[in-house]
Amino acid sequence: MTQRKKYTVAVALMALLLQFTLSPINVSAQETFMVKHPWAGKKVAYFGDSITDPRNKASKNKYWSFLEQWLGITPYVYAVSGRQWNDIPRQADQLMEQHGDTVDAILILMGTNDYNNGVPLGKWYDEKDEEVMYGHGQVKKMTMRKRQYLCMDNDTYRGRINIALKKVKQMYPTKQIIVMTPIHRQNFHANEKNWQCSEDYTNQCGEYLQAYIDATKEVANVWAVPVIDMNSLCGLYPMLDEYAQFFRDAETDRLHPNDLGHERMARVLMYQLLAQPIF
Repeated sequence: MTQRKKYTVAVALMALLLQFTLSPINVSAQETFMVKHPWAGKKVAYFGDSITDPRNKASKNKYWSFLEQWLGITPYVYAVSGRQWNDIPRQADQLMEQHGDTVDAILILMGTNDYNNGVPLGKWYDEKDEEVMYGHGQVKKMTMRKRQYLCMDNDTYRGRINIALKKVKQMYPTKQIIVMTPIHRQNFHANEKNWQCSEDYTNQCGEYLQAYIDATKEVANVWAVPVIDMNSLCGLYPMLDEYAQFFRDAETDRLHPNDLGHERMARVLMYQLLAQPIF
């Protein structure tokens, strides 16, 4: 079989699998059954900022409420408008206080406000020289090696993520934890005191939004958690006028998706979650 034919067969099989996963399968005229989405009927906590916050008026339905409708997911939403990664520990404490260990998974969508407020990117690790025992067979001796420690700097982006995920993973070691990258953002002019730049401007630290997106992607390897790249996968690109239809207001708010934008995010998430086990 040629490489081209193998590719064609693989694509066909994947399409068939998705069809079976998300739609009824007719076995016979007398019998019909449904292969359920693995996240159907689960309890999922959502941490984040205004894009996830149910009180944000840009949309009546958020991405998580669409997942609730389509998959029967019970949402526990703790997101608060304007919050940054340093608020995740508080949201985790609130989840534990109200629902204990009953949650099945935690999804985190955060980072756009860290960019907007000019939080320095920082580093994942600090490094020190330390002695360690090393050797082969019967010959062992103390030797100097560099050792890295997680940087717990609450004033930097990577440090805040380290603090947050250390806490969440310690609190919920048997639960699925997923991080999502921030989506693209254009202008947001809430009022005369709250004017926010679009992503084609650097922030106070001289960093573009893309640097925070890239740092968020690094979380997967640092913390062994899946990262869903909503920045690229959801397709929302408010920098073009044609995509203003997915946001609250073409002139004043291309930061917060409207119902149509959230539905688009939810459809992407529904398929992405198929690839992530829920414990």
